[in-house]
Formats: sequence, structure tokens, C-alpha cells
Amino acid sequence: MIIRIFVLVVSFILIAATLAKAQEGRPALRAEATVTGGLVRIGDLVENAGVVANAPVFRAPGLGDTGNVPVSQVLEALRAHSLIGLEAGSLTHVSVTRASRAIPPQEIETLITSALAKEQNLGDAKDISLSFDRALRTVHVEPSFTEPARINQLRYDARSGRFDAMIEIAGVAANSRLFGSAFATTEVVTLTRSVARGEIIKAGDIAVQRVSRARLSSDTITDPEQAIGLAPRASAAPDRPLRTAELMKPEIVQRGEHVTITYQVPGVTLSVRGKATEGGALGDSIDVVNVQSNRTLRGTITGRGEIAVISMRPRLIASADTSINNPSLTAGK
Repeated sequence: MIIRIFVLVVSFILIAATLAKAQEGRPALRAEATVTGGLVRIGDLVENAGVVANAPVFRAPGLGDTGNVPVSQVLEALRAHSLIGLEAGSLTHVSVTRASRAIPPQEIETLITSALAKEQNLGDAKDISLSFDRALRTVHVEPSFTEPARINQLRYDARSGRFDAMIEIAGVAANSRLFGSAFATTEVVTLTRSVARGEIIKAGDIAVQRVSRARLSSDTITDPEQAIGLAPRASAAPDRPLRTAELMKPEIVQRGEHVTITYQVPGVTLSVRGKATEGGALGDSIDVVNVQSNRTLRGTITGRGEIAVISMRPRLIASADTSINNPSLTAGK
């Protein structure tokens, strides 16, 4: 009895293995397929297609494209090839992608800028800005074509900035002719927001943009450090190149502000109250009025609200002294 049971178990295992092996060898429809060349073959769509694997059934999508084919259409195309036991399972469509090598627009742009930099003396290729009459698109070629794109012909008009380029791409039947404009550019400093007159420019107010060199003046600022900490002489708009002439040191004395005037002569320092008749930055010379004597003096801004009048003659010091009720007088050592 035990022997009989053992024989039955072994027989069952062998039958199950045979059925599984047979199941594995049955043709089955794929959910996805990637093809090379212009034709879709049965072996691309069906696993275990056998001797008919190389038979073509459909045209392939365009290079780099993907198409979805309904399962009913696939089965109809395969009917004549007698694929016994073909299973589609729960599939509703088969996704077919045609393999390609993609040449992105950036590669074409680099090709042209490198040629212009070398042949037209426009500086570094990275500093050349291109604009095309028609937007560039990614070009797809057969995966077997490994040669890079190359320029057959390049014309450039330095006055107008216009170019005309003939590009040859392996696998494409005709050369591609591109038209556009090219300009040498440089990085310039701009503002990210409007900044009022006298307002100090901070690092967060600064941006760097590339513009055509032809638009630049000799004092255009290219280093952010040349603008940070300064202030516009007039209200400055964003997104336009800053110029040195447009900036000034920030005013620390405002017009009409009450200030301290310090008279200085060798051995004597005298401080009196005054009023600024104009604004200025540290180190600027401005006119101030001694509010006690109503005398207008020319002094140098030495700090916030502080004006120094230096090299005054002693008799002016004496005159200032007699016109002040409570001056602060310090004798030098």
C-alpha cells in the first residue's frame, strides 16, 4: 500500500511539472514592447513566438515615439500565423515604443555656440546667447547611429547678429537648416525690486542677469560687491543693468536735519548746533548753518549727524564762541 501511494505521488508530481513546462512554453502576449527599425515583428509582441518570431505585422511608430495597439487588432494580425494557445490575459492594448538615440536642443545649441566662438571671435561659447526663428526640438535617430551632429555650413553677420547654419545629423535624410540670432553676452548686476533714492542696497536686492554686450556702457556694474552697501541717486527699477554713475554712498545726513558742527583748529575743538542745508554721505562736503550765529559754513560729514569744519582761523573760533550760550570747549594738550 505504501509503495502504491508513493508511486501515485511521484506520478502526480511528474504530471504537474510536465504541465507547468508546457504552460511556460505557450505563446503569450506582451504588455509592452520596444522595437528597433521600422517594423514590429511577432517576436516583439509575443513571448515564445517560435518560428514566426521574425515575421513583420505592423509598422513601427516614429523614432522615439510610443503607440498603443488594441489587443483585438493584434490578435487579428496574428491570426494567420497559427499561434496555438496564444493568451492575452486581461490585456486591453499593447504599448509599442521605437528605440532611438535622442539629440536634445542643448546639443545643437552647444554645437553652434562653439563654432561661433571659434570662427567669429565672440568670446567663450558659454557667453554666447542664441535665439532661433523656430523653437528647436529633440531629434531622434536610430540607436546604431553614434556619430554626433556636425555643422556643414555656418554664416554669421556681426552687425545684425543673424546666423544661418546647416546641421547634419546621422540618420536624417536631409540636412537641417537653422536660422536665428547670436550675441555675445556678459553677466551684469540688476535689482530684484524697485529701490528708492538713498535706500541702501542689500545682498538680497541683487540679481545677476546676462545681457548683450552691445547694450552695456563702460560703467555697467558686473560685480555685486560694487553695488551692495550703496544707494541709488534716483529711484532705481528692477531688471535693468546698474551703472556706477547711478549709485552713491548712502546719505547719513539729510537736508534740513539738525546736526552737530565741530570746529577744529590746532589745540582746540568746539562743538555747536547746526542745520544741514543739503544731504550727503560719509566724507561728502556740504553746507551747514550755525543756528546760533546764522553763519553758513562748509564742512565734511564725519558721521551720522556730525559735521567737521577744519582749519578754521582762531578769530572765527572766537567769533563762534561769543555767539554761543553754552558751547562745549575742549582745550588740546
